[in-house]
Amino acid sequence: MKRLIPVKVAGNTLLVSLGVLAVMHILVLLGFVPSDIVWGGQIGDSFANLLALEITALLVTGVFALIIAAKVGYIQAGRYKRAVDIGAWIIFAFLILNTLGNLASGVSAENFVFAPITLLLALCALRVALE
Repeated sequence: MKRLIPVKVAGNTLLVSLGVLAVMHILVLLGFVPSDIVWGGQIGDSFANLLALEITALLVTGVFALIIAAKVGYIQAGRYKRAVDIGAWIIFAFLILNTLGNLASGVSAENFVFAPITLLLALCALRVALE
C-alpha cells in the first residue's frame, strides 16, 4: 500500500475531498442542494434537524481535515502526535462505516455516487494512517 499511493497524494486527496464536502454541507444548509440526498433522506422538513446535523457534519469535517493535515506534515502535531495517529485510524474506520451506510441507504445518490467515493477515501485514509 505504501508503494502504491504516496502519503502526500493520499493526504491531499483527503484534504481536497473534505473541502468539497464542507462546501456541499454549506450548500445543503443554504438550500442550494436538496437535503433529501444526505443523511439517508431522513431529515425531512425539520430545519432544526437539518441545522443540527449539518453543523455537526461541518465540525467533524473540520476536525478530520486538521488531523489529516497534521498527519501529512502541513501543521505540527507537537504533543498531540499520538492523538493525531489515533485520529487517522478513526477517520479510516469512519469512512468504512460511512461507505456501508451509503450502500444501505435507500437514496440512489448515496448508493451510486457517495459509496464509491467514500471507499476510495477510506483507502486514502488507510494509507495516511499507515504512515
